Amino acid sequence: MADKILAVIEQREGLLKRSAFETVGIAKKIADELKLEAEAVVVGDEVSNIEEIGKYGISKVTHYKNAELADYSSSAYKNAILDYAKESDADYLLLSNTALGKDLGPRLAIKLGAACVMDCVNVDSSTGELVYTRPVYAGKALVDVKCNADKKVITIRPNVFKAQTTENSVPVDLQVKEVNSPEHKGRVVEFKKSEGKLDVAEADIIVSGGRGMKGPENFHLIEKLAESLDAAVGASRAVVDAGWRPHSEQVGQTGKTVSPTLYVACGISGAIQHLAGMSSSKYIVAINKDKDAPIFNVADYGIAGDVFEVLTVLTEEIEKVR
Repeated sequence: MADKILAVIEQREGLLKRSAFETVGIAKKIADELKLEAEAVVVGDEVSNIEEIGKYGISKVTHYKNAELADYSSSAYKNAILDYAKESDADYLLLSNTALGKDLGPRLAIKLGAACVMDCVNVDSSTGELVYTRPVYAGKALVDVKCNADKKVITIRPNVFKAQTTENSVPVDLQVKEVNSPEHKGRVVEFKKSEGKLDVAEADIIVSGGRGMKGPENFHLIEKLAESLDAAVGASRAVVDAGWRPHSEQVGQTGKTVSPTLYVACGISGAIQHLAGMSSSKYIVAINKDKDAPIFNVADYGIAGDVFEVLTVLTEEIEKVR
């Protein structure tokens, strides 16, 4: 029986990301149900909010630290976590299925000779062993997976496992390990983001536009509705490929996978690649003039009408309420 689960948590610009707390929360849940030890490991330079991990029930955190590790480096991050995974003899490594997790998870699995299960939307331990549920066929179906390997690397879909704090926060035993001369075969050198705009991967509400918006000049309607809802602006692949919106806003199989509380799809027909990236949203509202558009098959609420008229009225009514 495995005896340790290691949550690999992600930081950005010196702060743990929301996905880090989701990862710690599910690691603690699995540990309690399977009677495992739970620890966390983070790689970076200064990380100011590590102590918050204690609110989620994990008391031991190891921080691999170096100024050159402030931003992601595939080789350096892999080496640091690999060393600790071997040292601690962890049988489960749990990561968020972010861009970092998608890159780092398989690298760790290969070096550890571990099974690798990506993009899990549920992890069930009620039977005494872990059963992982993940989407297949671009999200059209779900499959349950069991692993017989001694070691497992698992990535979980962001925003699906809500971070749950424990009743009593535990003190964090923080161990800092200085990394000398980290190896860089490839590294992130700069993050570019739109000032004042929410990241669709982190947002709780997203308003997305598709080809039905007919041109970039009409996306001000999407932006106004998003502003009234304190939401992020998203876009379909067709819109991004046409150069109407930046790739950072793309939602879908080749963009970002999102699971917000509310997803508003405006002028989006619902191609399977787009649905794969947002169908796990808690509530989906679709606005499209084509009543037979596939997006309505996954929508909780649908409006078949002119997207320009609906967006104008919807924004006005929301602003009145607020």
